Amino acid sequence: MPTLRPLASSSSTEPPAEPGHDTAEANKDAAADTQAPATPRPRGTPADPQKYAVIAAPSAIDGLGAFAAEFIPARRKIGEIRGESILTTEAYARARAAAREGGRIYMIALSERRTLDATAGTDVLRHVNHACEPNTVLKVQQGRVAFYALRDIQPGEELTARYGPTHHGGKLVCRCGSPRCIGRL
Repeated sequence: MPTLRPLASSSSTEPPAEPGHDTAEANKDAAADTQAPATPRPRGTPADPQKYAVIAAPSAIDGLGAFAAEFIPARRKIGEIRGESILTTEAYARARAAAREGGRIYMIALSERRTLDATAGTDVLRHVNHACEPNTVLKVQQGRVAFYALRDIQPGEELTARYGPTHHGGKLVCRCGSPRCIGRL
């Protein structure tokens, strides 16, 4: 939202400068204190999907994890994951190819027919690891994938979500470390 500022008038209503004070210097200081309004993003440029600062770092759970770089209050949207919307059959083919090549996949089912492939993306939230007692929830709405905080999250805390059913079919050992761990994904 733009900042409203009074218009400059041709008749000065400013008090005269005090002896020993330079008016030009005071005006320069006042100009430095006011911020120029943020330039609007060019039309067609997507908004930043991240609402809070999150960084990727090595995780005790698996590979890289997403970690809060600032305090995140409960029930707030943390951000979104973007990627390529593909058919679910194509997603399974890509997952099998990645497994053969030893690569990682970052895919989320949008529906029974569509899947979001964020493997080539750069959104840091794609590194959110599974936990049986998570601190975030993943919501899919209108083809968009967003993470929301379930509780207050402190800086440095790893962001985790419950994945639900996965392509692993119960073959992947869960390493979340929770006392209520379900054991496998």
